Parts: sequence; structure tokens; C-alpha cells
Amino acid sequence: MSYGVFQQYYSDNWTLKGDRNSTGFIGTTANGVMYLSMPFLFALFTGRWAHWRQLAALCGAVIACVSFFLSSYSTTIGHLVATQGITSALGCALIYSPITLSLGEWYSTSNRALAYGIVLSCKNIVGTSCPFLLRALIDTYGFRTALRAWTGIVGGTSIIAIYMIPTHPSKLVAHTTRARKIPWSFLRHRSIYFYSIAIIFQSSGYGIPQTYLSTYARDIILLSQASGTLMLALFNAPGIIASSFFGWLSDNERITLSAQTVSAIPPITCAIATFLFWGLTTEGGIGLLVVFSMTFGFFSGGYSATWGGMLKQLEREAAEQNEAVDPGMLYGLLNGVRGIGYASGGFAGVGLLNAGKILASPRFGYGTSYGPIILFTGITSLLGGWVILWRWNPKRVLPLVSSLVRSVKRLHL
Repeated sequence: MSYGVFQQYYSDNWTLKGDRNSTGFIGTTANGVMYLSMPFLFALFTGRWAHWRQLAALCGAVIACVSFFLSSYSTTIGHLVATQGITSALGCALIYSPITLSLGEWYSTSNRALAYGIVLSCKNIVGTSCPFLLRALIDTYGFRTALRAWTGIVGGTSIIAIYMIPTHPSKLVAHTTRARKIPWSFLRHRSIYFYSIAIIFQSSGYGIPQTYLSTYARDIILLSQASGTLMLALFNAPGIIASSFFGWLSDNERITLSAQTVSAIPPITCAIATFLFWGLTTEGGIGLLVVFSMTFGFFSGGYSATWGGMLKQLEREAAEQNEAVDPGMLYGLLNGVRGIGYASGGFAGVGLLNAGKILASPRFGYGTSYGPIILFTGITSLLGGWVILWRWNPKRVLPLVSSLVRSVKRLHL
């Protein structure tokens, strides 16, 4: 959530061996590795291995701490990618997966989406406060000492918190019985594929502003390093409210919105914000960049909380077919799909940043070297909301499209 601070430092103070532009996909690779590993970890700790959850989380904290510590001794870009981008992410996944499984079991009957939303809002609290902490550490002591200090912070807070997480009583005795098979019948329903494709697209664009917003603020808007850090904090801050809000919206029975509608609101709004606000920013135009950061940050930060509504729909479809379903495994699978989007978006971002400018006015963000990245973010976000088309009746939509085309032709004539 705060990698943009390191990305800005690496860009300004490159002393390592290798291509400095490659640092752009460290943050997105870390997210990708973390999410890609979750389906396997969720499957591992769902049944017979449930009693190992706390130990696995503690091992994850150790792996993450060792990774960040070794990262402080990096001398090449390869070292940074291996430690900050891969092994630290695996450690974080070992913390996140068993804890999230326990959360879903405690809230299995009601308010599960809201519970997920409240927990997910905590990452935005970190993403809002830690950029300033890391910036102060880097400016005062350099990035190596900052990483060592971060190692202590991660270790202290993680280990204390892990011991506070209860495991659901029904899972404590799972190792004494025969391991149950994970039901895979949900793969026969088209819902899982609709949602998976949408998550891949949304995640591809979500990690781009997190990585490049600070450097964009400095290079194009000509803001100071402190202002660039502020942009990252403003990006993360709205998600504190958004995660809980969209979790509540997914659980709310009085507001009759389908899971498709709720899950389509964040990515479509993010696409509009990208095209209208980020793409039209100009040199010194901090106001429009602030609006983009907060709008994109609010809706993209709340997207994961809509997964609770997706799970309820998938469970309902399974019940209608009298099929078994494991919500924890489903949630892990959705996280894994998100990892595909994160990783692909990270690699695409590095390539697009080196692709050169597009044909647009150099006054605006579209006409800068960040233009391809802006378009990529907007298009992938828009495609992330394609599930809204799920319930559309083509017989009703096609005449409407034909009518709009005829109206445009008349105006042209």
C-alpha cells in the first residue's frame, strides 16, 4: 500500500545495479504473488490443516521480516525484486490467509461482507499513515535503515496481533477426523467466470496509481516529494470508509441491489475518474490530481468488500442445485484471480511507461510519458465493471443502441 514512497526514492536516488525502471513492478509483483498464493493457502488451511493456522501465520511474520531485512542489503534490482517483491509477499500471504479464513467462519451466517469490509479498511489505514512514516525514515536515515526499522514494526505488530486471533471452535478438532474434500461443483456455474474476469481487469488497473502516483506528481505536476507522498495518502485514505460501506451495501437487505450491480459500481466509477481527472491534469494542476486520488482511491479501495455479495450469490446458486460449497475456498480463489490481474498490470505498466507518448496535447496527462498508463488504467477499470451487462436483455438493448446511432447520424447530417 505504501510502495510508491520507495518507488519515488529509487527513481531519484538510484545506486543499485540494473534498470531503475524495473522497480515499477516490485509493488505490483508483491501484490500479485500474495494474491496468487492464496487459493493454495486457503485450500491448505480450510480442512485438516486448520489447527496449524496460528503457527503458519507466525512463520509468515518471520519470513516477511527476514525478507525486508535482507532487502536493506540489496545491491541489484534482482535482490529488490526477490526480497521486496516475492518472499516478503509470501510471508504476508501466510499471515493473511489463515486469519481471513477464521474471520469468514466466525461470520458465516450474517454480516460477513461487512466484517470483511471492516478488516479490509485496516489496510487503507496503513496506506494512509505509513507513507509519511516511511518518507520520514527514508529522508532521515536512508532507505536501508528505513527497511530495517520497518522490519521491527512488521515483526512487533504482526506477532502480537496473531496471538489475538481466535480460531473457530469447529476447526480446532478438524485434524482428528478424516480430511473432507473441497467441493468443486461451483466451477460448473458461469457466475464464477463472470466475476473472475471482472476481478482480473479491475486489479490490472488498480495497482498502477499506487505505484506511479508519487512519481507522476513530481515529474508532471512538478510537486515536491512531500506532496507526492500526500497524494499516495489521499489515494488510500478514502478506502477506510469505502471498504466498510461496500461491505454494508453487499449485506444490506433493504437496498435491493444485485451483487453484479454493487460490484460494477467501483470499477466503472474508477474508469470515469481516470479519464476525466487523471488524464486531464496539467502542470501545476494539483486540484484535479487530488480529486482523482480521492475518487479512485475510494471506489477501488472498496472493491474487495463487494466480494461478500459475490460469495452470497455463489452460495445461493449452490443451494438451488443442492450442491456443497466452501465459502473460504471461494474467497481464496477470488484473491488468486486478483493476483493474476496485479501481476499482469505490473508488467504492463513498466512496458507502457517506456512506450513513449501518445498523440495528445502535451498540456494534459494523456500527452505525457504517462499517457499510455492512464489509458490502460481507465480501460481496464471500465472492463472490470462488465458484469453489469449480465442481466441485460439483448432484445431490449439492441433497439436502444440502434436508436442512438440514428440520432447521431441525424445530428451529423
